[in-house]
Amino acid sequence: MTSYLVTGGAGFIGSAVVRRLLRKPDASVVTVDKLTYAGNLDSLSPVLADPRHAFERVDICDALAVRDVFARYRPDIVLHLAAESHVDRSIDGPGAFVETNVVGTFTMLQEARRHWAGLPAMRRDAFRFVHVSTDEVFGSLGTDGLFSETTAYDPSSPYSASKAASDHLARAWHRTYELPVLVTNCSNNYGPYHFPEKLIPLTILNALEGKPLPVYGRGENVRDWLFVDDHAEALLLVASRGRVGETYCVSGREERRNIDVVRQICALVDELAPSPECPTRESLITFVADRPGHDLRYAVDSSKLQRELGWTPRESFASGLRKTVAWYLTNRAWWERVRSGSYRGERLGLGAVAVNDNVPAGAA
Repeated sequence: MTSYLVTGGAGFIGSAVVRRLLRKPDASVVTVDKLTYAGNLDSLSPVLADPRHAFERVDICDALAVRDVFARYRPDIVLHLAAESHVDRSIDGPGAFVETNVVGTFTMLQEARRHWAGLPAMRRDAFRFVHVSTDEVFGSLGTDGLFSETTAYDPSSPYSASKAASDHLARAWHRTYELPVLVTNCSNNYGPYHFPEKLIPLTILNALEGKPLPVYGRGENVRDWLFVDDHAEALLLVASRGRVGETYCVSGREERRNIDVVRQICALVDELAPSPECPTRESLITFVADRPGHDLRYAVDSSKLQRELGWTPRESFASGLRKTVAWYLTNRAWWERVRSGSYRGERLGLGAVAVNDNVPAGAA
């Protein structure tokens, strides 16, 4: 039995990792999550009753609480996904991002190092700490080229700057203390259980409800989309077979302009949930003022991951998006409970000088 500690395991990507792990008969999992606005135990409902799963409500900045989790569960592998992750929120309140993403990662690395140093030799050799990060640390691409493991960092937002700092800490703990760390940088994720202030889930829900579909600028910004279950599979491969000290980029290699993503969602919602009141959801698209520091294009080269570990995404953007829309249509109770909480669709990411701007939320 391999014991996993997953931070941020009640979040979007983290819960996908936990659900996938518990399909393995030889895995036990402790999920650590602070349960902020984006953490949701409903996302773990398929595995909460599994006797191989435990949940601990812990802030990763609390060193004593983290130390206690390590002492009680003695994990073999740490998958560190806990982070403040929404760019617009980082513009409005950057302090929380520095605290969780930088100080929290420092705390996790320190406590993992303490735990690792006390393990018996065989378990110490097998221990791994996988630090999960984003392609946003690389900044913005022009019309061609790809991010790779050797791309220089050039973050544009408080969110991406805080993640860049956490990546550097993770690598430094490997180089200085020999902690067996691996780092991953992924492209934009989408799929079931996605918190509905992000482009794809918010567009789906607004389209279902006949609300405006806000798009930043003219929707020309390009993102590289990765289905969340494909990402979870990649992370488990990195944890089990990746080379210590290495970085692996994870990508769906599915570049789309934001306006094209919104239009594709509109067509799917029209097909799967037709409405006499709004027969063409594309008519709901509304262009709004762009957000500060909005990167033009992300695209990621995941050939190293494919070459070394044999990973390729299973879902195309078309198949993954259809599955995602269908999931939101059949899981209304999940997103209605989320929407009744702290996030209700308000415009985020305007910064202190424009917080009263009455512009629709969720633009891309």
